[in-house]
Amino acid sequence: MNFVSTGQGPAVLLIHGLFGNLDNLKGLGQVLESQYQVIRVDVPNHGLSEHWDEMDYPRLATSMVALLDELAIKRAHIVGHSMGGKIAMATALAFPERIISMVAADIAPVAYEPRHDTVFTALESLPLEGHTDRRFALNHLIDNGIDEATAQFLLKNLQRTDTGFRWKMNLSGLKACYPNIIGWQNQTPNPVQSYAGPSLFIRGGDSNYVTSEHRSAIMAQFPAAQAKTLEGCGHWLHAQKPVIFNRIVSEFIDKHSM
Repeated sequence: MNFVSTGQGPAVLLIHGLFGNLDNLKGLGQVLESQYQVIRVDVPNHGLSEHWDEMDYPRLATSMVALLDELAIKRAHIVGHSMGGKIAMATALAFPERIISMVAADIAPVAYEPRHDTVFTALESLPLEGHTDRRFALNHLIDNGIDEATAQFLLKNLQRTDTGFRWKMNLSGLKACYPNIIGWQNQTPNPVQSYAGPSLFIRGGDSNYVTSEHRSAIMAQFPAAQAKTLEGCGHWLHAQKPVIFNRIVSEFIDKHSM
């Protein structure tokens, strides 16, 4: 698994969301690295990490702990956004002895309905060969129903070749594994297991990813959970309100590193 490690001190593992890469939480990492060892990862099937045919949360949780083992880290704080938040939750549930605290940004430990069909269709229909102009790719995604900000985010996955572009991410693998990515039930080794350690759920006030209906599922699996709402932002809360998001996360981690 590709990763970048900066700073020294207690370890903090930062995990991006679907279609992202290790730069997505770089701003948070820069805030933390003065006091912590910050490890930002490319999740398998993303960035420069290996491509998997089968991708689910038990495998991903195991891969996170394998990385901690590789780095000789006994315990770490773990922070994830969206899909990365589910990976963080799955890791805390499966390996609670390895996790000091857990932060999930705008995601709940539940199964979701599909909401990326338009994205997959737009990405799959983008002609890669014979085109070397990113403006062409941007216009294609916008013409296929993707807003410009999301399109710019997705196009960070494009890599130039001698004859056009290729995707860094494993697009076909992500689509094949998408039911596992949006799912949750039975995706941890013991579905009734709970993580009793410190946990924080941060939601965007304009987002529908975490609602009052999810409270019972959160508390059943994370009985010590705290919750924060960032008003005036949606699902991309770490990009829309970076200063307050980074402050909330860093203060939570500081509190549980003492």
